[in-house]
Amino acid sequence: MSTRSHTLRIGLAFLAVYFIWGTTYLGIRFGLEGFPPFMLNGIRFVIAGAVLALIARMRRHPWPTKAQWWNSLRIGLLMMVGGIGLVSIAEDLGVGSGVAATAVAVIPMWVALITGLLGEWPTRREWVGLGLGLLGVLVLVGEGDFQSTLVGTLLIVIAPISWSIGSVWSARADLPESSAMATSAQLLSAGVALLVIGPLRGERIMEMPQATSWLALAYLTIFGSIVAYTAYIYLLKTVRPSMVASYAYVNPAVAVIAGVTLGGEVFTGPLFVAMPLILSGVAMVTLGRGRRDVVSEPIVALPLVEDAA
Repeated sequence: MSTRSHTLRIGLAFLAVYFIWGTTYLGIRFGLEGFPPFMLNGIRFVIAGAVLALIARMRRHPWPTKAQWWNSLRIGLLMMVGGIGLVSIAEDLGVGSGVAATAVAVIPMWVALITGLLGEWPTRREWVGLGLGLLGVLVLVGEGDFQSTLVGTLLIVIAPISWSIGSVWSARADLPESSAMATSAQLLSAGVALLVIGPLRGERIMEMPQATSWLALAYLTIFGSIVAYTAYIYLLKTVRPSMVASYAYVNPAVAVIAGVTLGGEVFTGPLFVAMPLILSGVAMVTLGRGRRDVVSEPIVALPLVEDAA
């Protein structure tokens, strides 16, 4: 592969991770206009998981063992149900997509703390970053969306913690060697769980969703759950993890712009005070860890898929 072609692929992969993941928060909001939170995500995860399983099997990758299915289920419950599922409920309760993305940006900080509990404590620079991020979250609680829904506020705080625990665990658990099959197992397990839990919590589709909701579901499934993950794993194999982790402080800005321009969202003053604090904190944490050359484990672990190209 030529240097120009290689550089182009890296650039396109970063664009996918930055902008697709940044717009998925608005995509969830549009999808929620026709689908309940858990059912929306359950459908997208099952479809995406099935597609990835088909790709993995076409490449003759073995199915997960029973132990690997069990680990995939537990990780999927933490990341997909406790992470994305709770964010979706928070948005359904009225938390704006840009506000949700800004609050979730603290994931690298939680990952740093959880990793510390496992023996690798943050450096002084990282502790400063953690403090800035925490201060940003406290300021963000004063944003109008959070003031209107206490439950939504609690969910948007719990969600990144759950996601971070699952992220750290996924780097240590016994999972299939094939990243496509590993991701498929997590998506399928979590998707089925969401489709079971959803009706148990009273979720029902009372009428046929409008075209906007169907388009949002398709976008989240194809681009959010397959394309962006493929770009993510390609970047992890190609550039430093600290560079890949930069999406954590680009996504919120993209989400806010998308929310204002496409979603008609209106944000109050606290968001614009909290965002610089949170993103500065995330930058200090990710750059601090990058200087320690932690290359065997990404700063913000996510479900991975193999580069299909």
